Amino acid sequence: MAPQRPVGSALDKAGLGIKLLGISVLAGVLVAGVALPAVGALGLTAKDTADSFDNMPADFKTPALSQASLIYDNQGGLIAKVYDRDRTILTQEQMAPVIRQAQVDIEDNRFYEHGAVDLKGVLRAVTKNAESGSASQGASTLTQQYVKNVFVEQAGDDQQAFLDATRKSLGRKVQELKYAIKLEEELSKDQILTNYLNITFYGHQAYGIEAASNRYFSKSAKDLTLPEAAMLAGLVQNPSAYDPVLHPKAAQARRDTVINKMLEYKHISPDQAKEALAAPLGIKYQEPQNGCITAQSGMGFFCDYVRHVVKQDPVFGKTAADRQKLWSQGGLKIYTTIDPDKQAAAYHAVTTKVYPTDPVSAAISMVKPGTGEIVAMAQTRPYGLDAGKNQTVLNLNVDAVMGGGNGFAPGSTFKPILAAAALENGIPITQTYPAENKIPYPSMSTCDGTWRATGDTVQNESASEVGPYDMNTAMAKSVNTYFVELGKDVGLCPMRKMTNSLGITTRASGATIPEVPSAILGTLEVSPLKMAAVYATFAARGLHCDPIAISSVVSAEGKKLAVPKANCTQAMSESTADGVNTLLRSVTEKGTAAGISLDGRAFAGKTGTTDNRYAAWFDGYTPELAAAVWLGGPSGNFSMRNVTIGGIRRGAVYGADGPGPIWQAAMREAVKDLPALRSRPWTSRPRRTRPPPTRPRRRPPPAPTAA
Repeated sequence: MAPQRPVGSALDKAGLGIKLLGISVLAGVLVAGVALPAVGALGLTAKDTADSFDNMPADFKTPALSQASLIYDNQGGLIAKVYDRDRTILTQEQMAPVIRQAQVDIEDNRFYEHGAVDLKGVLRAVTKNAESGSASQGASTLTQQYVKNVFVEQAGDDQQAFLDATRKSLGRKVQELKYAIKLEEELSKDQILTNYLNITFYGHQAYGIEAASNRYFSKSAKDLTLPEAAMLAGLVQNPSAYDPVLHPKAAQARRDTVINKMLEYKHISPDQAKEALAAPLGIKYQEPQNGCITAQSGMGFFCDYVRHVVKQDPVFGKTAADRQKLWSQGGLKIYTTIDPDKQAAAYHAVTTKVYPTDPVSAAISMVKPGTGEIVAMAQTRPYGLDAGKNQTVLNLNVDAVMGGGNGFAPGSTFKPILAAAALENGIPITQTYPAENKIPYPSMSTCDGTWRATGDTVQNESASEVGPYDMNTAMAKSVNTYFVELGKDVGLCPMRKMTNSLGITTRASGATIPEVPSAILGTLEVSPLKMAAVYATFAARGLHCDPIAISSVVSAEGKKLAVPKANCTQAMSESTADGVNTLLRSVTEKGTAAGISLDGRAFAGKTGTTDNRYAAWFDGYTPELAAAVWLGGPSGNFSMRNVTIGGIRRGAVYGADGPGPIWQAAMREAVKDLPALRSRPWTSRPRRTRPPPTRPRRRPPPAPTAA
């Protein structure tokens, strides 16, 4: 049933060579007689039209069509389909011949016989319009309609450009005509028809025949039957009026018109027509499934993070406009680092321990040490726009610039950063301080001078916490005064540099990190993803890698695009990292996290609880996987005292009993198939004294003026 192009009559041949016969004059007649009956009243003549025609650029560049992009997990499973326009471009061979014939028969049955202009159609339209005194009938060919669709596609979301592309004006008609002639010189009829079927709008956000076939019949365009193809072909003239969902009777009447046209032109038999006319519409409508809101297992937030990466990382375009164009143009196949099994484990843990209806939320990020790969990202409340269903699009795992909020104070989970700075600068793990229960903040050196004491004091959590302590015991018990005294000897500048080298260069809000003693105790807001990357650095024996979400991207043209790198650098010596691992093992074996276990598997981590119980954390890791869990009010100022979370009433929430069980449940499932290392695991990893030669050490940004 594939359309064939006959030789055509002498008049048709004249149409093919119309440029040689004086197309400028015909253009004037066409526009004046068909498109604008009142053109004479405007003072426009055939000569004006000819001049406009001859002065127009000859080149016509068809745009790359906007289509859907597909985002996959690291096992090839589809996470989501995202698009500005739902379209999947097909080749001629991927379209059922019946839809190609149906579209031609209802739109331009002489398409394969005439050139860019259908002279018979022009004469017929001029006669009809002259009789009616109005432009009741047009003579645009399918090629001209394709050109118009190209202008609409180029307009995109620009309303003025769209109005210009669809305006019934003399200039636009002439422009369409000239470009149609150019197209007929460069493309075959089959190519033009294929392009037309890929670009045309069929209603309900469906652009192109493949999207339309999936939308209305839940099948591919290659599998369309005669009555289905006829219905879709009839939609093009007016997708709203012939909408089969809202106006099924009108859609069926229009479908029957197409079937009868196909019979009239002898492209189907009477029996085929009879059977098709008797068939029901058979609509199997599928709502447009667009964007991250369709992602399963709580992957909507990760999907949104991927979108931010593509639109913000310079590797995808030098300017924001370039990156937006790449995203909007679509057709991308984006392969990500997310592990569906670990994601399912994280999502189950975070949603069963904390309910979406609870006054607090929880978030968890998992990062693979030594690679920076984000393998899980989940939070309690579902991704979406309906606040009545406790939905949100605020990604609590990431910084504000990547779709998150202003972050949360990490509390004592920040203390290992100071410990790393101390060990890196020669202070031993055996260093002892008095660590009295309450002390004033001492003056401390900064990168630019000295932070002067103000009289503010710091106190330990429990009245029984009174030193002296060494670093190992102080970390296990999370003794505040010990780490403030350690900070005095280390200085705020080395801690600031260590923080930078671990990937935290600003607060989650984007604000500058000040050099103040309270930062030692975790008062500066950060995101769970950044903290997961910090602890992944300890697990990788000091090798820090920026978190990455994308492993590869293939363009619509099948070209492999560059993707962001992890930029792995040795943030600290391996011996320093080994010391931190020893400290954090003591936390899980005999300290504040001793109640957390991984079925005998070796792991390390740190609890954290902020003032007023506004936030509680547990960040921990095995050699193979690091995870950070935050629990608190999404706005950051909800005190977790006398509160019910996950159906359990709590007098006060701590890092060990709030986020700790979430971390335990998620990690138990995530690492259950990995070999269990019961001895101290990190020293068994291959030693690397320097980063790979192709990954130079990153220099931290200049330190700000002391606050």
